[in-house]
Amino acid sequence: FASERVSAIMQRLNMPEGEAIEHSWVTRAIENAQRKVEGRNFDIRKQLLEYDDVANDQRRVIYQQRNEILESEEVSDMIAAMRDDVLSQLFDTWMPPQSIEEQWDAAGLMRVLEADYQISVPLADWIKAEPNAELDTFKIRILEQARALYDEKVAAVGAASMQQFERAVLLQHFDGAWREHLAALDHLRQGIHLRGYAQKNPKQEYKREAFELFSLMLDRIKREVTQIVATVQIRNPEEAAAAEAFEHEERPMTYRHDEFTVEGDEAGEGNPFTAEKLAAAGVRVGRNDPCPCGSGKRYKQCHGRLA
Repeated sequence: FASERVSAIMQRLNMPEGEAIEHSWVTRAIENAQRKVEGRNFDIRKQLLEYDDVANDQRRVIYQQRNEILESEEVSDMIAAMRDDVLSQLFDTWMPPQSIEEQWDAAGLMRVLEADYQISVPLADWIKAEPNAELDTFKIRILEQARALYDEKVAAVGAASMQQFERAVLLQHFDGAWREHLAALDHLRQGIHLRGYAQKNPKQEYKREAFELFSLMLDRIKREVTQIVATVQIRNPEEAAAAEAFEHEERPMTYRHDEFTVEGDEAGEGNPFTAEKLAAAGVRVGRNDPCPCGSGKRYKQCHGRLA
């Protein structure tokens, strides 16, 4: 912390170890060094705070939407807004607005709607039947078709079950996407200082790219939630209870070996094989294992008894 001059003086004095040093030069050198260290640490904390402010602003937006999901009695309006936004963007991608018909890809849009959202619409037939219609007309029809399919699903499973499912899907995707976004921001901040070599302000570049990542995250949440709600098959409570009862129903178990067959009504009666034939065939059956004849008895109580 001291200058070379102070260091040289201390060496010439040859002071013993542990001796108190009392001199204005040394005191002033220590104060200057401490001031520099504190100033450097302050700059580091200030810089970290400026970077963290970007994440804090985005965190407030995410937490606000998450609280709305938790506190609202119905999330169907939020799901409907996401669905309309996603399908509108998809329509504009395949059918660009203010473009000529040669730039449209109705077949591609129909395939995507059918594969990702289970929406079947005769878009190509609509265009042929109404060549002078506006693109917004076809877009509105697709949105109405998607809304009708959603209403049918709600009517089949019940509004309460659908609300519960939608809330769980929204919370799961918001939480997962936000964790991935925080990791992406941390990765971005690790190398953003390199932008200074290109005569760019690293802080401004960080804010710009962080906003782009945040926008992409929100779009991904909308797209994934819309796709899940559109393609999920939810059973009503009666069907779910019946399926669960069937899965837990006890059914008799039958043991058999394909190498052997039973020609009699009972084990050992008219059965063409014996313990010697089992041994000759290379089949090793434990004493407490089910008999391969299919009688359901233990081997020691069936054909093993003959051995």
